[in-house]
Amino acid sequence: MEIIIKERDNKGFALATKDDKRAGTMTYSIAGADHIIIDHTEVDPEFKGQNIGKQLLYKIVDMAREKNIKITPLCPFANAMFKKNEDIQDVLIKIIN
Repeated sequence: MEIIIKERDNKGFALATKDDKRAGTMTYSIAGADHIIIDHTEVDPEFKGQNIGKQLLYKIVDMAREKNIKITPLCPFANAMFKKNEDIQDVLIKIIN
């Protein structure tokens, strides 16, 4: 599995591919120099149940740590993952209720 992160203008995404197929995508908006908002997660049905969403989130969390960025998880999946996983909450700015 390969996951890349790309940014353009005020948007960014993490793209997961496996065997040259798109496995999933997590998108975010850049809200400032030190803040992003994760707004959507999508996993291809062929890859459901393989923790693709979690791997995408952890890749973005790693990027946030490197750049000293905080995250607001507007996406329901990302929000639930932040609630369940204390090991990534250091980059969390706010959990959505």
